[in-house]
Amino acid sequence: MKIEIPGKGKINFKYLVSDFTGTLSIDGNLVPGVKEKLNQIAQFLEIYILTADTFGKAKEALKETKVKTYILEPENEDLQKENFIKKLGSEYVIALGNGKNDRKMVKQAKIGIAVMLEEGCAVETLINADIVVKSPIDALNLILNPKRLIAVLRT
Repeated sequence: MKIEIPGKGKINFKYLVSDFTGTLSIDGNLVPGVKEKLNQIAQFLEIYILTADTFGKAKEALKETKVKTYILEPENEDLQKENFIKKLGSEYVIALGNGKNDRKMVKQAKIGIAVMLEEGCAVETLINADIVVKSPIDALNLILNPKRLIAVLRT
């Protein structure tokens, strides 16, 4: 996915990296419509879900999607997520998150998107994000309609 954002230059995205709990799901249940959007995006980006899996439902909820799901170790989740982004190459990543353990991930990614569902969004994650949206559908639609990314991020 190649786009040019005035003020940010040309970007060649290869990856979408997302948190699960509170970002793509509510109480461990995938938000309706997310599965279909993820599968659409998987046609042009590799998708990774990095989660502490608070409710223990991530793998089951995502089983019909074309994503790779990683359950994080219980400590230093923020560093695990940040290091994952660095290994992929930060300049190729769009990241979605809402929790405090997502703050470094959204900052490290070329574009970080904070999602604010019923669980809310940690202030540090909000501050470190480039964009804030009210649902995972809104976040995924930004990727499916890249002119929206251009409109919100141009300088």
